[in-house]
Amino acid sequence: MTKMNRETVVTEALDLLDEVGLDTVSTRRLAKRLGVEQPSLYWYFRTKKDLLAAMAQAAMAPHATAPLPTPGDDWREWFLENTRSFRRTLLLRRDGARLHAGSTPTGDLDRVRHKLGFLIASGVPEREARMAMLAAGRFTVGSVLEEQADARPDGTELPDDVPVIDHEPAFEAGLTLILDGMTHRTAAQDTPAGA
Repeated sequence: MTKMNRETVVTEALDLLDEVGLDTVSTRRLAKRLGVEQPSLYWYFRTKKDLLAAMAQAAMAPHATAPLPTPGDDWREWFLENTRSFRRTLLLRRDGARLHAGSTPTGDLDRVRHKLGFLIASGVPEREARMAMLAAGRFTVGSVLEEQADARPDGTELPDDVPVIDHEPAFEAGLTLILDGMTHRTAAQDTPAGA
């Protein structure tokens, strides 16, 4: 039996996720993996939803601990790298995007505020900064959902008539469009009316 604490339960649950996928993760399977009775998991997580939320937060640790922007950083380069970091983190776990989708960054709110403050201080209008962060986040989750759905864990090949998408260049193209929109909106704000 594994010595249990909240962190161990989450770590084992994430390992189970990587092995069997989100649809097959259950508290019954997790309890068996830990060598305990299923009700003992409720000491740490009252519901499966609580467990999934903790798993989502733990899975985001690589992105959540990435360096925050500093005043001297170029906001465009930072925005690109921040979004790429988010994508890389989602891809670290099987079904990482599905696990993350719909989760609330409760432990990350100060970091989100810092990032928004950085964009605003860099000259991006507040509304555009908020919408761009939201759009980039949702675009990234959607892109990774599609990428992970295309991964075929059973090793079967796609039929020849199904086009294969090269996900990274497609992601980069979409990310560039979001950045171009932000840059355009920011430049439009800086241009005096009638100029």
